Amino acid sequence: MTDAVGSIDMPDAQDEVPKKARKGGKRGKKGPFGRLAQFYRQIVAELRKVVWPTRSQLTTYTTVVIVFVVIMIGIVTVIDQGFAAAVKYVFG
Repeated sequence: MTDAVGSIDMPDAQDEVPKKARKGGKRGKKGPFGRLAQFYRQIVAELRKVVWPTRSQLTTYTTVVIVFVVIMIGIVTVIDQGFAAAVKYVFG
């Protein structure tokens, strides 16, 4: 079965592109210090992409986190006191 391009079962010979063998590439040519320098350059590049919050956003986020933690501490304390009272009641 064929179509306008060629055989469905067999790809055209022109479509096949031979792959070149890599000989070491960039990684093979760099020593450990070169790879370390590249790693730090990539870190700096990624940090430049970060959208940093403004001071007011940071204050808001910090306040929300602190309030949430205080509420969770209160809930856990109440539950702990309840379990302690229950254990004291059961075991005397």
